[in-house]
Amino acid sequence: MKLYTAFRAPNPRRVAMFIAEKGIEGVEDVMIDLSTAEHKSAAFLARNPLAQVPALELDDGRMLCETRAICTWLEGYAPEPNLMGEGYEERAFIEMADRRVELRLFAAIANCIRHTHPGLAKLEQPQFPEFGASQGEKMRDVARWLDQTLAGQPYVAGARFTIADITAFCALEFARGLMKFRPGDEGMQHLQAWRDRIAERPSAAKF
Repeated sequence: MKLYTAFRAPNPRRVAMFIAEKGIEGVEDVMIDLSTAEHKSAAFLARNPLAQVPALELDDGRMLCETRAICTWLEGYAPEPNLMGEGYEERAFIEMADRRVELRLFAAIANCIRHTHPGLAKLEQPQFPEFGASQGEKMRDVARWLDQTLAGQPYVAGARFTIADITAFCALEFARGLMKFRPGDEGMQHLQAWRDRIAERPSAAKF
């Protein structure tokens, strides 16, 4: 298998962490340079016409795109350790947590960075700085909710580490690097403690 990925990009990092947590070996990383628009080259568009990473090329040549879909496939390919839920009930609650983090925290962070950071101007044209700033504030609302959630449970979806923790961690690390966001500096001590604990996992070193 080949994973088309990009250095420091948050969605590819989610898949890299997922693979590392699973202990899956033999996946070849193919780096795509976003800064030179390699993701828009004819060669890459033949693999993913939407010009996005990550993309997983299966051994039979099929291309699987979209982070959550790739992780779903990997969960079936390597069922243990389980990261997406055992049985329909746990799967549903883990997916709820993961989707809340992805759609409300991760997306707001991405919108803020893409529309306010000068280094992302090449990737986001036109930029709308006021929209980006508003997304930065909305992200903090969700972060405060997550901080309170983590006051009562050790992980994002409950009692154990799951895909929801991977999504939240990669989102916060993206904000840490380009928004200089530190939860502890803004009174979110539970979220900061969780982030620091997840950062100690070997999979967190990926990318």
